[in-house]
Amino acid sequence: MSKSRRDFIKTSARAAAGTYIASIGFSAQSYGRIIGANDRVRVGVVGFSDRHRSSHIPPFMKFHKEMNFDIVSVSDLWKKRREEGAAFLKEKMGHDINAYRNNDELYASKTVDAVFISTADFQHALHTIEAVKAGCDVYCEKPFAETMEDNRAALKAVKATDRIVQIGSQRRSGPNYKAAADFIKDGKFGPITMVELTWNVNQPGRWRRPDLVAQCHEADLDWKRYLMNRPFEKFDPRKYLEYRLFWPYSSGMPGQWMSHQIDTVNWFSGYQHPRSVTANGGIYVWKDGRRNWDTTTAVFDYGPAGDASTGFQVVFMSRMHNGDESPSEIYYSNGGELNLINNKVSPKGGLRAREAAAMKMQPNLLPELSLTDIAVKVEAGANTGGDQLTTAHVRNWMECIRSRKQPNAPVEAGYTHSIATIMANAAIRTGAKVTFNEKTQEVMANGKPFKY
Repeated sequence: MSKSRRDFIKTSARAAAGTYIASIGFSAQSYGRIIGANDRVRVGVVGFSDRHRSSHIPPFMKFHKEMNFDIVSVSDLWKKRREEGAAFLKEKMGHDINAYRNNDELYASKTVDAVFISTADFQHALHTIEAVKAGCDVYCEKPFAETMEDNRAALKAVKATDRIVQIGSQRRSGPNYKAAADFIKDGKFGPITMVELTWNVNQPGRWRRPDLVAQCHEADLDWKRYLMNRPFEKFDPRKYLEYRLFWPYSSGMPGQWMSHQIDTVNWFSGYQHPRSVTANGGIYVWKDGRRNWDTTTAVFDYGPAGDASTGFQVVFMSRMHNGDESPSEIYYSNGGELNLINNKVSPKGGLRAREAAAMKMQPNLLPELSLTDIAVKVEAGANTGGDQLTTAHVRNWMECIRSRKQPNAPVEAGYTHSIATIMANAAIRTGAKVTFNEKTQEVMANGKPFKY
């Protein structure tokens, strides 16, 4: 593990190709010992998206025969995507696919036992509610929710059932992240003092779909059904296809990128949400009509409620005009750092003997060690061809549908990461120092619950 970052990435690719995937799942024979293993699990696709095509399907195709899973249906509001989805899935699965105009038709058909949800950001929680009420298990992309109203409703709906819900926070299925969580929770790292999170790209076309926008016409889709519980706006194909640029259909950077990284903060620290959030930024470069910022800095205060004497700060920084798309997650303690870029713990920045002696203190230096022998590279793009973490995450979901055990990222993970992302978005929209009301489970800005 003491190699250059380039060697590290090469090692990660080799590791994931064999050792890792082989080590995380059941053998084909073991499924025969699970009750219901001989029953085919019929899967539906809610929203035939780029994410589903490029990141869900590759791992599903690796495991579906072994586990007796089959994709049988697709639901999409847009005629073009619905027809493309049916044709694509037919080619993959080797049989005809049921194509439905909306989820009401899908669930009324009684053709599916589980669904992949990869629709617009603001729809995830609402589509999860529909799915579990229809008796389906769910793999739901993040962000789980973009408002607390939707977040609370989805948590309540899921908890009222016995459905398996996996949130698409795939870091929770990575051995390096699991090792980091254990190292911190076991007290070996010491108290977290600060976390730095960054996610930078320089891609003018990121979240843009100009060619597809030109093909999108209101007559070919159900615009009112798309809006769900959002305020009515006249049809705009950009808000349908480039929704990540437009609040209230997406919070942009907080929901898309920060939700991944802040989830690890919640997981590692045991805190369910920040105590407060402030944010600054703006649309500095891409003057293309978007509503969501292209540059964001958000500062989070984490710690026990009502006890400001202890805690730590988290800084999330993201820009869309300069960057190499290498997400960075670094945790700091008084003894050193835990770096999820190179998967190493080190004494870097720790309290050395000379500096400690000046205050008659003992030095505090972490050991040099690797988090895991299996290096896993975080794939930052939306269309990664079934990256290692998503591959492990999809398999974990499929295993849990069979075993009925809780998956690596259950609904509670989605609920808590959504609190943080909603708080950050509220700080962006209002300029306020945003807090969370534990009693009402509301995000508070300027003394009022944050609404869209």
